[in-house]
Amino acid sequence: MTAADALLVAVGAAVGAPARMLVGHWVRQRFAVGAPVGTLVVNVAGSFVLGLLVGGGAGHGWLAVGGTGFCGAFTTFSSLALEVREVAEDDGRRAAAGLVAGSLVLGLGAAAAGWVLGR
Repeated sequence: MTAADALLVAVGAAVGAPARMLVGHWVRQRFAVGAPVGTLVVNVAGSFVLGLLVGGGAGHGWLAVGGTGFCGAFTTFSSLALEVREVAEDDGRRAAAGLVAGSLVLGLGAAAAGWVLGR
């Protein structure tokens, strides 16, 4: 890894983190849903974008800025983990398990779809 790689990652992250906040907020406001849905949307969208990059054969620089930087900052495992705990407390373990399963299935499906479209 070089300093230029780190700069590319930083630039992507500087765009990805605020985009996550804005998209999550927009989803919650537009569709009057709770935080887990906003997190689900950004995680699935980020999985799709990463699939596009990898499937499209993006070069090292694009993977640094778009994959590690943007997608790394746009998607969020930590928020998902917190929201799963909150859903388990409020709605029970089945609802929390559904959130985890839905996140995995939709995220992997989105990554696969992006990869196929990118090829």
